[in-house]
Amino acid sequence: TPGTLRRAARLTAPGDGRILELWTTEPGLQIYTANQLDGAFTDGTGRRHERHGSLCLETQHLPDSPNRPDHPSTVLRPGAVLHSRTEWRFPHLRVR
Repeated sequence: TPGTLRRAARLTAPGDGRILELWTTEPGLQIYTANQLDGAFTDGTGRRHERHGSLCLETQHLPDSPNRPDHPSTVLRPGAVLHSRTEWRFPHLRVR
């Protein structure tokens, strides 16, 4: 149902019990990884970014929505307001 908060992702770290849940009202989720990095890339602070060292979860409408009438519309008319909600939850976090 559009506008309903739903869980879009759940990440777990089996070694220490950390859990991250991403809840959103958006219909889509893009996932970017650092799988292609080789450790040679450094950011503005000089920190190296290793392969598999990072992950990005980006809530949004479905990528091809403007061309797909069966997808939720991405058109925002003048005067209309877009409401979107994304929550990052950490359930059952174990304290050491």
